[in-house]
Amino acid sequence: MTDHDFRPFAHLSAPNAELYRRIMRAILQAKRRFAVHMRPEDVGEVLDGNLDPLVITDALSRLVEWGNLRADPDTSRVTTVEDFHRARFLYQLTRAGEAAEQALETYDKALGRRGALQAVALTDIATQLRALLELAEQSDADPAKVHLSLRILVDRFTDLADNAQAFMGSLHRTIDLHDADADAFLAYKDRLIDYLERFIKDLVSTGSEIAALVDATEHAGVDRLLDTAAWREAEDAAPGAAEESADDPRRHEFERGQVLWRDRWQGFRRWFVSEPHHPSQAKLLRSQARAAIPQLLQAVTTLNERRAGRSDRSADFRNLARWFAQAPDEPSLHRLWRSAFGLSPARHLTVDAETLDERALNPVPATTPWAEAAPLSISPRLRKTGSYERRGKPNRVLDRSGERRRLAELAAREAEETAAARSALATTHPTRLADFGSLDPSVFRLFLTLLGDALAARVPGQRVVETTTSDGTMAIRLTALEGDDQAEIHTPDGVFRGPDHLVEIVDLTGPSVFEERTA
Repeated sequence: MTDHDFRPFAHLSAPNAELYRRIMRAILQAKRRFAVHMRPEDVGEVLDGNLDPLVITDALSRLVEWGNLRADPDTSRVTTVEDFHRARFLYQLTRAGEAAEQALETYDKALGRRGALQAVALTDIATQLRALLELAEQSDADPAKVHLSLRILVDRFTDLADNAQAFMGSLHRTIDLHDADADAFLAYKDRLIDYLERFIKDLVSTGSEIAALVDATEHAGVDRLLDTAAWREAEDAAPGAAEESADDPRRHEFERGQVLWRDRWQGFRRWFVSEPHHPSQAKLLRSQARAAIPQLLQAVTTLNERRAGRSDRSADFRNLARWFAQAPDEPSLHRLWRSAFGLSPARHLTVDAETLDERALNPVPATTPWAEAAPLSISPRLRKTGSYERRGKPNRVLDRSGERRRLAELAAREAEETAAARSALATTHPTRLADFGSLDPSVFRLFLTLLGDALAARVPGQRVVETTTSDGTMAIRLTALEGDDQAEIHTPDGVFRGPDHLVEIVDLTGPSVFEERTA
């Protein structure tokens, strides 16, 4: 874009920028009330009525030069020849000027936006998804209902995502305490933490329901609903140059809308449904909200430490910067610099026995100025080499073979215990969790790790999941069973209970059962 394209924004950096903004807002509001033209006196009445008409006329002329306004001769009130030759104009917004004002309104709105974590929006999204699921299950769903449900879903989802982003941004700025009032922060931190905890709870419960509804709607045929919405919008599309050359203008709009609605659905799906190696945005938001709670508590601790008078480096540097700004002259600045950072020759780096004996015989009072005190004796070697001690033979290297041998024995014993646990857990055929019976503590710890990895890798609606441990030594295949059967595994520390599953565990350090079955 050229510099000419940005001329409608030139009034922002010009003198009297506030007056130009007020005039543009007045003319924009008049246009929204269907008043197309405005005279200078009309603008003056809208502002405050006390401004000099010449000032307003000059400001309007400058806005015309920048391309924000267009001036048309005002001949409606001409009664004499002198009135005809006198410059009178009607002013109206240009397309560039209106676009600039809309951009500035969006900018001001974004700066003043507070944002919120909308638990109500989550409930509305779940409600709309249930309605979409019912429409997807119908063979002849009403296109108007389908389009309206999708539009409401997109609008609520957009509000939720935008408000959550704005809220988390303002929350991080509050935690940093750069633009937050300390007293206000302490006053509302309890309500803020309670607000975060309630949203996290709603996001966990309602978010899982939304993920299940998304999966069910896709299985019922969400593409058919998206095509219905795209075709309904294509029927209302206005003709244009791009469609005049096409055989069917509506077909062109339908294909474009089809791509748009599929992109919207994919973005919505990624927000709530996690995929392997790609956690959902809702999960990331939940993690950020959880992490914000201890950060808020840490910020409260920092504020209390500041009020208690404890040392705080950032506060000290701010005070030092204030002292520099308030210094009366340059010599004072240099004295403050030397006092703060002590960039001067040091005479007390090291004190030897002779100097201590001298000070014991002739003590120096603590009130003696440093410049008037007797100098301390320093070894010439320290001044010459930077080291007080004489360099000589290095210290003898210690023999650590005994420690290394004990560490090797400990590592070997742990490896044997781990290998025994892998061997005890390995199965030769699919086994129910209830058939494991009882397990030793070491075997049970490895079993919990495997079970946790498998459950974490499973996505909503998936019955069978396969995964491996992080070290690649074991693999597990977990299959959900129908029914409500419970499994119990007994350990010396207690009884482990949970839904029964079909499990296969393979020790990858030996022959693979999965590979043998495939062969």
